[in-house]
Amino acid sequence: MEEKAKELIEIFKQIAEKAGFSAGAIVKKDFNYQFQISEAGARVIVQLYFGKKGLKLVFQGDLKSDLFSKIKNIIHEQQELNLIEKQNDEPSEYIGTDEAGKGDLFGPLVVAAAFVDNNSKRKLRNIGVRDSKDIGDTEISILAKEIKKINNNKFNIISIEPHEYNLFYEKFKNLNKLLNWAHSKAIENLFDSVKCNYVITDKFSGKELQIAGNKNFSHIEFLQYERAERFVGVAAASILARDSFNQWFVKQSKRGLSFPKGSSEKSKFFAQNFIDKFGIEKLEMFGKIHFKTFRQLHKE
Repeated sequence: MEEKAKELIEIFKQIAEKAGFSAGAIVKKDFNYQFQISEAGARVIVQLYFGKKGLKLVFQGDLKSDLFSKIKNIIHEQQELNLIEKQNDEPSEYIGTDEAGKGDLFGPLVVAAAFVDNNSKRKLRNIGVRDSKDIGDTEISILAKEIKKINNNKFNIISIEPHEYNLFYEKFKNLNKLLNWAHSKAIENLFDSVKCNYVITDKFSGKELQIAGNKNFSHIEFLQYERAERFVGVAAASILARDSFNQWFVKQSKRGLSFPKGSSEKSKFFAQNFIDKFGIEKLEMFGKIHFKTFRQLHKE
């Protein structure tokens, strides 16, 4: 796979140079080959990732620049891109799902489901859709807006606010069961407006999705994979979920509450100060109280 990646990245560089662009040297990283193109202050990095699961082409740079549009178009017009698409063994159309916020003390748990077909998949790759964990918040916001346009609003987002999350957790007694419910709900909601035969979910447990046992969806093949963000539909869902998660923090910040993300010592220190100022009951409106960090503070 690495050799194939090297062969294709050389082809992509030649394509760019034949189109009149000055491309830098190809650089090998741990998991990809890449080269850079600069023009009139704009910069685009063409990256081709390789691994056991296949190849993934990624463009980085200013999404709204003319250079970005030109480079992605001339490369994606080439037949070689079809080799990358086939290596993912991706259904022609399906619903992808992913979540954000499950490891964060503060903020909601968000699950997103996004429908994609061959046309939207190509467009999503063109704008650089990939695993949200590899993308900064500013680009997440830009990509989320573009994803919603490209797939013509065929998506569904379940955002469980902290106070609701705590009630749900009390009912389910298990995070994976709560995730199962949320993924299933987002998929079911989306099936009200789309038709397809496949659902791909980023695997979070060893159990089937709750919706898979529903006789109304017996014709659907539900697939769960680890690192499923390699599928562009799941990557799109991961970006939508992360953007919705981020927006909660923006909203709180406007109210003068700048909650930290994650569940580190920084989050624990913030929570303790919050309790000292407002009381522990108030914190339950913003934090996931089953977290070990929260329980330790409650005892203190």
